[in-house]
Amino acid sequence: MTVSSKKFLASFVLSASLVTGLLTPAIPLATTVSAAPDTSVSNKIGYSTDVIYQIATDRFVDGNPANNPTGAAYSPGCTSLKLYCGGDWQGIMNKINDNYFTDLGITALWISQPVENIYAVINYAGVNSTSYHGYWARDFKKTNPAFGSMTDFQNLVDAAHAKGIKIIIDFAPNHTSPADDKQPSFAENGRLYDNGSLLGGYTNDTAGLFLHNGGTDFSTLEDGIYRNLFDLADINHNNNTIDTYFKDAIKLWLDMGIDGIRVDAVKHMPFGWQKSWMSYIYNYKPVFTFGEWYLGAGENDPNNVAFANESGMSLLDFRFGQKVRQVFRDNTDNMYGLDAMLASTAADYTQVNDQVTFIDNHDMDRFSLGSNNRRLEQALAFTLTSRGVPAIYYGTEQYLAGNGDPGNRAMMNSFSRSTTAFNVIKKLATLRKSNPAIAYGTTEQRWINNDTYVYERKFGSSVALVAINRSATAAASISGLTTSLPGGTYTDVLGGTLNGSDITVGSSGSVSAFNLPAGGVGVWQYTANQTTPVIGNVGPDLGKAGSTVTIDGRGFGATKGTVYFGTTAVTGSNIVAWEDTQIKAIVPAIAAGKYAVKVRNAASADSNSYNNFNILTNSQVTVRFIVNNATTNLGENLYLVGNVAELGNWEAAKAVGPLFNQVVTKYPTWYYDVSVPAGTPLQFKFIKKNGKAVVWEGGDNHTFTSPANGVATVNVNWQP
Repeated sequence: MTVSSKKFLASFVLSASLVTGLLTPAIPLATTVSAAPDTSVSNKIGYSTDVIYQIATDRFVDGNPANNPTGAAYSPGCTSLKLYCGGDWQGIMNKINDNYFTDLGITALWISQPVENIYAVINYAGVNSTSYHGYWARDFKKTNPAFGSMTDFQNLVDAAHAKGIKIIIDFAPNHTSPADDKQPSFAENGRLYDNGSLLGGYTNDTAGLFLHNGGTDFSTLEDGIYRNLFDLADINHNNNTIDTYFKDAIKLWLDMGIDGIRVDAVKHMPFGWQKSWMSYIYNYKPVFTFGEWYLGAGENDPNNVAFANESGMSLLDFRFGQKVRQVFRDNTDNMYGLDAMLASTAADYTQVNDQVTFIDNHDMDRFSLGSNNRRLEQALAFTLTSRGVPAIYYGTEQYLAGNGDPGNRAMMNSFSRSTTAFNVIKKLATLRKSNPAIAYGTTEQRWINNDTYVYERKFGSSVALVAINRSATAAASISGLTTSLPGGTYTDVLGGTLNGSDITVGSSGSVSAFNLPAGGVGVWQYTANQTTPVIGNVGPDLGKAGSTVTIDGRGFGATKGTVYFGTTAVTGSNIVAWEDTQIKAIVPAIAAGKYAVKVRNAASADSNSYNNFNILTNSQVTVRFIVNNATTNLGENLYLVGNVAELGNWEAAKAVGPLFNQVVTKYPTWYYDVSVPAGTPLQFKFIKKNGKAVVWEGGDNHTFTSPANGVATVNVNWQP
């Protein structure tokens, strides 16, 4: 959000050949790769082999001028960037069908929120603004007619799938549209509709659909969740009508065949409600879901990490994106900072490969400065060969520039297939599908100085080595480099596009000294025939007993083996599908909690452990826990703990919190919205924590039976 708006069948060249004990020239061998399950549109959970392309729908292609808004809302020629400019789903379909995305190597399109938005033109400080961006929703069950009809949307999904491309929708359940409590006539009063029927507006909100706590100052997490984001009418998620509405709304789009969801403003919604909502999605039709939690340059928020690790939702990786911009665009950090970011995020995020990486998007200045395009090309090469799921902002491959909102959302300027950036993306997107070291591998720094970074990606026996020299004037003389690449001579995957050249690797892994030119990037790879099992991804990373999970990797073999959740074996009919690169297995009926997933193939070879799969007690609902008269000493905070895994299983270290006490209630009354198992007798207490010191509430356990569906509130007094 911002102030105003807020596989395919791949052909590749095998560039390394290996003859034991000999250094031999690489023999280019054209090989057609079959559509393995982990690269298919049928895999709606695993995106590690995909490259996402983010499209601001209104700014891409006007494929159907008949659906353009009229009057003050429309800007012919897109001269007024806060008005509609005509882009629509037909325009996206046209580029799908002319193979623009296929030629670029793109296998997933992230499009603007498709729902109906307000029609009002709002004047802010003398400038007219519209809902062209899709973030001023009025009806989450209808389409934005400026983008197309429901039939048009279905045609878009079908056209994309026919080309092996996934469709991800933006979705913003945090708010509706701009509103003013004191001025019912402002804009459309934030009104929310249910397939055309009015549910209510921001003023005279007798149904309690919205929060009315004023605008956030962003000072605390609580303030950002329970107050308005700018002037946007803030949804009250502790409301049964709202809870049902957003489950029904996302179900509608899932039924249209979407493959993923990007959730707007996750930092500004209750964590508990979002986890419950994700449980609903995963119980119904699971798709890869990632949220937006904005972080500034150098910012590292523990709440961001906790959300990524516990919510069942991945995040846009702002720590990655901001650091790449500092190093390659703004020159405010160097390669040591880049390496440190990779190490720290790998340590913090339990599923770091599921976080969505990027170099720019609609909420920040575009990466391109209109000059020194080599730095942009290097940033793309780094992103496309790094861990995570890479997302390319539309027009980056054409060096589209622009600062601020809406300058960073200009109309698509070209569809050239000959730019250097286009070809860097194309070649590395193809590599991402063919070499699992890029998609799933770990990262190891191999050689570094302020301007040059050489890193290795490894998965099983597959390896990729990447070298980047960001200096614009000095070649890097690289000696003493070692690698896991087998002995041989390796050709640059980019074919010299960024001035990389061949390297020679000895039988012990030592790389012969070489020079990497100023501005150079070299990528060298070895793809192994994996015969022992290695897990690359498990998704979703939370579920209940009976849910189906998808395990992607290599070397599983063609014959069913065993999947383990901890020490519990899943075999026979509980293995839904078993292929060499993908397994689908049913979650066993075991105690809720975190488990390591492991594969044992038919030859009794064991894989690595994929940790922290979260088995839920049951389907989830949201309960607001309120406790009165809980006074604390300086340094103490209040937490909630109880008898189910979602409440920490009576372990103080796993207690929920710290609780809030400033917006919905005031100290010494505390509250927190928690995802708990549906229809379950709960026992719970509150505890005070100050570091390792814990003070337990006295008296008997509080009791409450959670509802079978919807939301609820339980209000108790602190027991001395």
